[in-house]
Amino acid sequence: MTASTLEMALTYEHARIRELAGPAHHPEAAQPERRHQTDWFYAIAAQHLAAAEDVLLPHVRRLPGGEDLVTRYVGNAKRLERSLRFLKGRQYGDSRFMDLHLDELWQQIDRLMLRHETMETEYSQRISEHLDDSDVNTLTEELLEAEEVAPTRAHPFSPHTGMAGRMAHRMWRMADNAWDSAEGRVVPIKYHAHPKRDSALSHYLYGTPLSPEDDHK
Repeated sequence: MTASTLEMALTYEHARIRELAGPAHHPEAAQPERRHQTDWFYAIAAQHLAAAEDVLLPHVRRLPGGEDLVTRYVGNAKRLERSLRFLKGRQYGDSRFMDLHLDELWQQIDRLMLRHETMETEYSQRISEHLDDSDVNTLTEELLEAEEVAPTRAHPFSPHTGMAGRMAHRMWRMADNAWDSAEGRVVPIKYHAHPKRDSALSHYLYGTPLSPEDDHK
């Protein structure tokens, strides 16, 4: 059975986040000249989580047993967001987090990320079975576009779902932009290529193969 555009897009997203996590794992990532590596991983992971909550979870809620699926997802997301905040504080020398062992913190992040990926893989498969291909393609596009305007920081104690969650994400995006600018924090301006160009999304939607150059963008 051929994977849907949503499944392929999420597989791509998970791989990209893991790719960004690699350099951030290094002990030297706490050095000022390398903190941008943690910033990139943290920002992209936070944006992905918020966008998935806004775009994917309303569809997950409509699945059989959807309320339990959403509860499980959000619970893991909140724990992951807390760990991401601890990581940022640890890398930037925040005295509140300096007693945390970096190896143990990364073990926790990796474990929560794996659980997150597993749930999204399962949920995307089930959503794709319930929607027409055109609706799945639209949902895929909405998800990737939502990531571009999602908060660049984790906010584990804010609402995560429903109208309250979407409003919180919009407000935090504005606040995050202000703080990122004030701190001179390096965050991605635009992680995805525009869908109208020869982007990964266009390959998902039209079924064309990725070239070696695309694979390294």
